[in-house]
Amino acid sequence: MPEEPVRRGEEALSPREGARFVEGSILRHVIVMSGTGSIGLMAIFVVDLLSLLYVSKLGDPRLTAAVGFATIVQFFAVSINIGLMIAAGALVSRAIGAGDDALARRLATSATLHGLVVSAVLVLVMLPLLDPLLRAIGADAETLPVAERFLWIALPSNVLMAPGMMFSGLLRAVGAARQAMYVTLGGGLVTAGLDPLLIFGAGLGVDGAALATCAARATFALIGWQGVRDHRMLSRPHLSEVLSDAPVMLRIALPAVLTNLAPSVASAFVAHALARFGAEAVAGNAVIDRLTPVAFGGLFAMSGSIGPILGQNWGAGRFDRMRGVLRTGAYVTAAYVFVVWGALIAARDPLLALFELHGSAGGLFAFFCLVSGAVWFFNGLLFLSNASFNNLGFPFLSTALNWGRATIGTMPPALAGAALYGPRGVIAGVGAGSLLFGTLGIVLAFRTVTRLERRALALRAANPPPAAELQADAEASLAAGPAQGGALV
Repeated sequence: MPEEPVRRGEEALSPREGARFVEGSILRHVIVMSGTGSIGLMAIFVVDLLSLLYVSKLGDPRLTAAVGFATIVQFFAVSINIGLMIAAGALVSRAIGAGDDALARRLATSATLHGLVVSAVLVLVMLPLLDPLLRAIGADAETLPVAERFLWIALPSNVLMAPGMMFSGLLRAVGAARQAMYVTLGGGLVTAGLDPLLIFGAGLGVDGAALATCAARATFALIGWQGVRDHRMLSRPHLSEVLSDAPVMLRIALPAVLTNLAPSVASAFVAHALARFGAEAVAGNAVIDRLTPVAFGGLFAMSGSIGPILGQNWGAGRFDRMRGVLRTGAYVTAAYVFVVWGALIAARDPLLALFELHGSAGGLFAFFCLVSGAVWFFNGLLFLSNASFNNLGFPFLSTALNWGRATIGTMPPALAGAALYGPRGVIAGVGAGSLLFGTLGIVLAFRTVTRLERRALALRAANPPPAAELQADAEASLAAGPAQGGALV
């Protein structure tokens, strides 16, 4: 694509400033990006748990169930937002790593407009279909009106959430980890403050929870907009460019959306497998589902943070650093899981008392605490490989692995475990599937980097650079020294 001149008033994202991940400590980049991402992401998970808790305090379980049904419907729209965000981050970080600032701005602008259009279309399509959608997932005559009213209030705010998430992804692409954290953290704090005020103080009940959701999404968009303005990441849009960039976005966004839908299928099947053992087993699994994203939120954050680091180094041709990113990500995953695993084992009895889990529910939850570390280490490796595939041009590998884990890696072992060992066997069976697909994913991720390196070397051999460029590369390599972690490709 032709390079655009930087317009008046725009500061260039120079390679030294914009492509900050192509030099320096890989471990520091991974920890800073993942750590800031964890704070913002876990704020959302904690606030989501508190929001449902507030609704449950209204004393009517039908209201809690209704909000649960509404959340399932909203997840469809959120998954599409996430897919677009992943695609934007992958493309923009790659352009920044290659030093093409004009292309980075163009792609960021196109991606933002794509997100706005898609989110608006989703709202217009989904609102008239709320009744059949809610009935299909189990809403009855008592919960359907409440869930439908909640969605009529909250679902239109997806038009605000989509650009907010997009801005967060763009900020990570340029390496602005702290500002990206403020986007999600700000929305989480707004929800935490407004939820009790609107639900209890204003007496709005479930409607108050829906209004708090709208306010949080508006906060996402405002803070994110300020961040991308500070970094001058957007340019004046041109319709022809927005349209021509759409297929490029779609090639990454479509498999990313499918990938994000796979875990919900697996969770639904696990709940189905446990339902045969009674309400207590289902209750124990419900607590596990709520606690898991809070405890292991750092792994979710790392999967979103590793992408820009890989993308920039791929754009710069630093395959040595790309391997280093994968290795460092695996080490950080192991250390994080070890700490959280120990905390869950030590705190399992207080947690049982806090959530008032008894009988088979308590036994299932305690068993999860004892085996969670082994399961989530391999889940973390799968997340790491997903990030690499999404950002290195092989997004359908990510989709295949996630749906493989959600089907082959979940359903047969969960059923076999249930038949042999009851509820605990379901958890153990799912863990065995995670081990298989996590190992396969990380092996394929390293092979993907090797494949890209060979392709780059073949292209360079077929089109050798001028002698002056070779001399400049040699001087740069000598000046960099061994501290740079390997030879330039």
